Amino acid sequence: MEPLHPKIFSGPIAFLKSAPQLEFLPDPDCPEIAFAGRSNVGKSSLINALTGRNGLARTSNTPGRTQELNFFDIGDTADRPPVFRLCDMPGYGFAKAPPKVVKKWRFLINDYLRGRAVLKRTFVLIDARHGIKPVDEEIFEMLDQAAVSYRIVLTKADKVKQVELDKTAESVAAMAKKHPAAHPELIITSSEKKRGIDDLRIAVLDAVQI
Repeated sequence: MEPLHPKIFSGPIAFLKSAPQLEFLPDPDCPEIAFAGRSNVGKSSLINALTGRNGLARTSNTPGRTQELNFFDIGDTADRPPVFRLCDMPGYGFAKAPPKVVKKWRFLINDYLRGRAVLKRTFVLIDARHGIKPVDEEIFEMLDQAAVSYRIVLTKADKVKQVELDKTAESVAAMAKKHPAAHPELIITSSEKKRGIDDLRIAVLDAVQI
């Protein structure tokens, strides 16, 4: 049987809206998948690679540029809700922004992850060059407490040597096993080299039960 993901990701995909606060969220009329990660971890690049659209999600060399929840519709929306939505969340951790703004972002992320009934899974991105940082652990703990299913994705795998990548992957996998809401298997990706993108697509569709 022909895999479904090429059909889904080669079909209609469009930016829907940005939500600076919870009251601006789209109607909860379809499943949602969220992407979380530290600033400059490569979320926007990975979403572009996932969807096969180079300019869909905004990318920048300046950490902290994504300041709102950005939603993308996947699938035809002519006379019905999309098949599902992607949510690109503000990067957490380091950001060149005033402390009050950073605090606002954090509350937005926490409130969305804790209270969104249609959220099926969160993909937490970890930079393969740096591994898990304390701020990542905070997100893991919060997702565990909220019973939000999540899966860890290593990004920028092409930026490190294989021996270093293997060591980081082993460490991250061991950490994932300590968190009840975490999926036990990692996804290793490179947006630039397109490594692991098919695996990520399959994981996304599995999470929304397609």
